[in-house]
Amino acid sequence: MKRLPMRKIREALRLSCEGMSTRQAASSLSIGGTTLREYLYRAKEAGLSWPLPADLSDSDLEKLLYPIRDKDDTKPIPLPDWTCVHAELRRKGVTLMLLWQEYREAHPDGYGYSRYCELYTRWEGKLRPVMRQRYAGGETLFVDYAGQTVDVACPKTGEIRTAQIFVATLGASSYSYCEATWTQSLPDWIGSHTRALAFFGGVPGMIVPDNLKSGVTKACFYDPVINRTYGDMAAHYDTAVVPARPRKPRDKAKVETAVQLAERWILAKLRNHQFFGLDELNAAIRPLQDQLNGKVTRHLGASRRSLFETLDKPALKPLPKEPYVYAEWKKCRAGLDYHVDIDHHYYSVPYQLLRQDLWVRITARTIEIFHKSQRVAAHARSSGNRQHTTLREHMPANHRFRSGWTPEAMREKAVRIGPHVETFVDVVMRKRNHPEQGYRTCMGVLRLAKSFGSDRLDAACEPALVINAHSYTSVQSILKSGLDRKRREKPSDGPVITHSNIRGSQYFH
Repeated sequence: MKRLPMRKIREALRLSCEGMSTRQAASSLSIGGTTLREYLYRAKEAGLSWPLPADLSDSDLEKLLYPIRDKDDTKPIPLPDWTCVHAELRRKGVTLMLLWQEYREAHPDGYGYSRYCELYTRWEGKLRPVMRQRYAGGETLFVDYAGQTVDVACPKTGEIRTAQIFVATLGASSYSYCEATWTQSLPDWIGSHTRALAFFGGVPGMIVPDNLKSGVTKACFYDPVINRTYGDMAAHYDTAVVPARPRKPRDKAKVETAVQLAERWILAKLRNHQFFGLDELNAAIRPLQDQLNGKVTRHLGASRRSLFETLDKPALKPLPKEPYVYAEWKKCRAGLDYHVDIDHHYYSVPYQLLRQDLWVRITARTIEIFHKSQRVAAHARSSGNRQHTTLREHMPANHRFRSGWTPEAMREKAVRIGPHVETFVDVVMRKRNHPEQGYRTCMGVLRLAKSFGSDRLDAACEPALVINAHSYTSVQSILKSGLDRKRREKPSDGPVITHSNIRGSQYFH
């Protein structure tokens, strides 16, 4: 490399000391950026800084920058095979420290660890430019699941079940939270977020998850769709969910590193332990998590906990007074009986909304129904017993909510099919508090005539009436098993009909 005049080197040191970027300084001096960095590095190695001593001549400066080495010093230092190093680093558990130790064992007079890392970083930088991410305090929380799982044994049966490891880390301090859950499903995903925010004692400006199906309904580079329950939780905590771009792990490099550290410093230490419950596993994780957060990092000279207290904690938004109550959202449509089906129970909505698309918010105790973001109905949650929960104000006058759909019209359709179908329809509607509540069952049974024929449907309704099986699924089961045909073939045998007969292949016994 051609040597620059000493005046330019002096000027380069001055500009660098004043805070000018390498690119700006190189442009001002009309030299290349690589050349400038090389001279700044030589000055650093020589212990020079601006301002230079007044009595330092150009010749003395040149000697400091280009010291004359003995012949022994000119022996070339063996250079590592960076391609091999790069490939080895992709293997699980392999670090630069390990590879450097192996390099020094083969070459005792090789580079020191710092120089080794610097040379590798320069080599790697030529492969693909990477923008270093910088995060403000309290700005971003990264969340993800670890690739490793932990086996948990049932204390009674000895059955092994795997627990998932949830990891959350703050962008500025890398302060991390780790816990075990049984699954990566939506309830566990939301619960882990709630407990993580309580652990941090505040709310970040945004949450960056991977494109896990529990959190992101549709992964898209430009316009991802957030799960409604996840969005509901974010709104409760006054934060935003901004998923990482698909197949862009560097968007969440912080949590990738946190997962790696959790695997090395928490899961690896627990590898020889046997756990008999999720609470026991989480109790073992907590002290190791505290050790990880309290460990002083070599490159920053401070622990994650101290950085959290300084950077993230003051900038976090306060937690709401009450933690988020888990609620699932379900999109559904009101049927002709102005009810929606939630877990095999029917809840009423205003009859004007029949055939309309609705959103239902489901909690452990309540059912809330929304139309165009307005709540139109609320019910106490009931068991899945195929019964109806109906509010009187939701019912139409005289139940004539649609021309042609009346109890009389339903019976007329049944009469045209057969007498047993007519009786079946009449019984179903009489058993309900309101006839319209039986419309779903009657409509389903009447439509079976299209698939199996009127004669078979009429024959199938007879045994259903005998055993009081007044449901669509019972009649359909009789038809599918062919029990209606056996009934017609042996009309005088006097069959004994039971529920088990309908489910099985034999009609008589």
